[in-house]
Amino acid sequence: MGTNSPAGGGAVRRFPPWLGTVIVYALSLGCLLWVYHDFDWRLELPKLARVHWAWILLAVACDVLVYFSQAWRWNILLRPVARVPFWRSVQAIYIGLFANEVLPLRSGELIRCYLLTVWDKIPFPLVLSSALIERLIDGVWLIVGFALVSLSAELPKEIEIGVWILASVVAVIGGLVVFSVLNRRFAHHMTTRHRWSEQLRRVVEGLHAMGRSKSFPAAVAASTVYLALQVIPIHAMLQGYGLNLPWGAAAIVLVVLRLGTVVPGAPGNVGLFHLCGFLALHRMLGVDAQTAKSLSGMMFFVVTVPLLAAGAVALATTGSEIREIYHSAHQHRRGQAPTEPLNK
Repeated sequence: MGTNSPAGGGAVRRFPPWLGTVIVYALSLGCLLWVYHDFDWRLELPKLARVHWAWILLAVACDVLVYFSQAWRWNILLRPVARVPFWRSVQAIYIGLFANEVLPLRSGELIRCYLLTVWDKIPFPLVLSSALIERLIDGVWLIVGFALVSLSAELPKEIEIGVWILASVVAVIGGLVVFSVLNRRFAHHMTTRHRWSEQLRRVVEGLHAMGRSKSFPAAVAASTVYLALQVIPIHAMLQGYGLNLPWGAAAIVLVVLRLGTVVPGAPGNVGLFHLCGFLALHRMLGVDAQTAKSLSGMMFFVVTVPLLAAGAVALATTGSEIREIYHSAHQHRRGQAPTEPLNK
């Protein structure tokens, strides 16, 4: 009896590549339907006329500018391995943000790392190490923020489950990073029989170099500034809707949004973003359901549309399309032939 396995064993069933995308989009659609299934659109239109749009414009400006602090932090992390021009880091980040808004599964993280690799001739695994450290620091701060928020507000069960998952992931990644930082020789003892072993070795070396550098405490401090600045646009939007809530309320919304969207999803985390915003505003801060749903939609607009515009400008300077860069980044990650350098 014939088999599909070249070794004569049972046939290996593989999930079709499109299945994950279908699941992600179905989840996003389900979240949107759950949040807005009873939303009264006719009642909301007159309310929009009473929104203080100056506060909304301030939120837009602050949300766009906050990523300059991310570029500053990124440069500090990369300092032990390369000196990257600040504006080049800014450009790579905004192109990555643009990709996150139009492509699923947060593809912008891969793209921004690839761009610095091509532009500044930094080995891709080293740039990837810096992004990994960024996410680890952010994860630690979010868990700390969750602990503080839980002291002042009752968290929905959905958020608590997400936090435990995040804490587990951060603990595993943190343990690996600490081991890499303290045991540099580990990288040199890894096998070289596999195609990815050299890439992994360089990632470990990058973690070691950045984690033990004198600039690492400055990067942690910059991460604090980066996360704190993200409170400003949320506070501005609360004020724009006439909700005279304290700064702590904006911090609660930020923590829930960041925790709820930490798992890669649909472009812009549509649906999941709306659900987390609604849960934070309605279930935790006591905002009425109609206003909470409206404000969640406004927050998504403020976060998404300006970043699309800024990212489109940054992308236009490269002379390439985002799908072309995405394809090249995946080829580079797999160790295939490098593409021609993009314009800076």
